[in-house]
Amino acid sequence: MMDSAPLGQPPEAGCPFCSDESAVLRNAHAFALPDRYPVTPGHLLIVPRRHVANFFQTTLRERRALFALLERAKRLLDQRHSPAGYNVGINVGEAAGQTVMHAHVHLIPRYRGDVANPRGGVRGVIPAKQSY
Repeated sequence: MMDSAPLGQPPEAGCPFCSDESAVLRNAHAFALPDRYPVTPGHLLIVPRRHVANFFQTTLRERRALFALLERAKRLLDQRHSPAGYNVGINVGEAAGQTVMHAHVHLIPRYRGDVANPRGGVRGVIPAKQSY
């Protein structure tokens, strides 16, 4: 794993995450933007600036930038939406549900009553394993 990535890398043609035009937060290596198909109000994506297919291909510097922005995004959503909780998720590969092959972290605000039984949280990706 490299510990730094070049800035200003050209965008990948057709990639919806290679532009920070709709970003609500930015830092040197990442930005946060609203999800186009939000799971709940306020759902944000934290995206590295460099076009890289998945989280495990990001550099240490990019990961630090992603998690720093995740903290800032959480504070922003606390102020704007006052959720009761959060899910944080990273899909890696088609088998795990990744549909855009540019690494990104989901920050999904959760609200009381948004689902009948929230127990199990991210375990719900495999419904039979959600309740334990």
